Amino acid sequence: MENKKEYTKEELALRNGKTMPDVWVAYKGLIYDVTRSELFEDGEHYFHSSGCDLTEEMEGAPHLDDVMDEFIVVGKLIE
Repeated sequence: MENKKEYTKEELALRNGKTMPDVWVAYKGLIYDVTRSELFEDGEHYFHSSGCDLTEEMEGAPHLDDVMDEFIVVGKLIE
């Protein structure tokens, strides 16, 4: 995972499918590109918004962590 670009929460927030065309989410410190996912059409997935860190929200999800394996890691989330 080395050599991945680092992004702040503010930079991640821009990748919401509205401000910028990219649709990204963070999970456990990594940032995933979910732009092509039908589940994040229009930047929303049920009550989850793109451009955010979904780590805490995923705790109650009906699926396992491996669902994120379907997406490309584009960077690391920094504080």
